[in-house]
Amino acid sequence: MSNKKKSLLSLLTIIIMSVSAVCYMFYIYGDHGFQNEIEGLPEPVQTEAKGSDTKTVDGYGVLITFKYSYKVDALVVHTKPYNGSELSDKLSPVDLGLAWGSVAANNKKIDFHWSQSGRWLYWQVDNVNELAPVGGTDAVNRQFSNNHIIPATSSVKDKVKKIRQGDHVKLEGYLVDIYAENSDGAWFEWNSSTSREDTGDGACEVFYVTDIQKVS
Repeated sequence: MSNKKKSLLSLLTIIIMSVSAVCYMFYIYGDHGFQNEIEGLPEPVQTEAKGSDTKTVDGYGVLITFKYSYKVDALVVHTKPYNGSELSDKLSPVDLGLAWGSVAANNKKIDFHWSQSGRWLYWQVDNVNELAPVGGTDAVNRQFSNNHIIPATSSVKDKVKKIRQGDHVKLEGYLVDIYAENSDGAWFEWNSSTSREDTGDGACEVFYVTDIQKVS
């Protein structure tokens, strides 16, 4: 191989590696976000509410019953899109893992290893002693939540899909119960948690979002 061809091959290799590096950085930071921490975020605020809304989704008549009005000023610790064919995916295209209080304030100092799958949000630390600044396991569980986001409008849906890990967001809407039925008699039910104290199955918030703001 001539020196000229070797030089061209080396240049091509450098270009490919550079493009790959840029794509990887975009994948890590641009699309999925980054680990962040924010101090001073208050607990979510909920107040009893009445009323309902209805939607037609994928052949189902959907009744959305308001349980509490709900406001959250929080750090996004993880996001998980759901693009499947299930009714739950059509209603709620994304779950947001949200944190506040000392969990949000220490989210970079403590690596919680956040992850989401199957409509659950998980966390794990390498050493339980890391949790001292937060106040232990129970304190962690009181200061984050997994939220099944149901956008009230197409505009809210577009905004929700742009939210990434590390964002500071403010969301307003309702904690709701969902009942859906189609003409064949098939039905679907989804009930929201109304407590930040619970864990495990049923502890997620089914959040009908009427307004969302990305603060930073």
